[in-house]
Amino acid sequence: MSSKIWRVTGAYKKGKRSFRFTKELLADKESHVRERILSEVGSRHRVKRKAIDFHEIKEIKPEEITNLDLRKLLGLETEF
Repeated sequence: MSSKIWRVTGAYKKGKRSFRFTKELLADKESHVRERILSEVGSRHRVKRKAIDFHEIKEIKPEEITNLDLRKLLGLETEF
């Protein structure tokens, strides 16, 4: 099974403030995407899983990727 490219938008609450995020990553299934986002955001920002809300998880085409590291990994960007 080949990996697909996903774009995730969501928000999390920390204290009284709310923070929005958008991430692009490679994964096989939507459930893998959810788990990875919960793990990364929770670990990096010390947020409980129940405080993270997903607004949208969608599969995107390689041409729609905005993350430069991911574009280089897939060979869509050349380094000069």
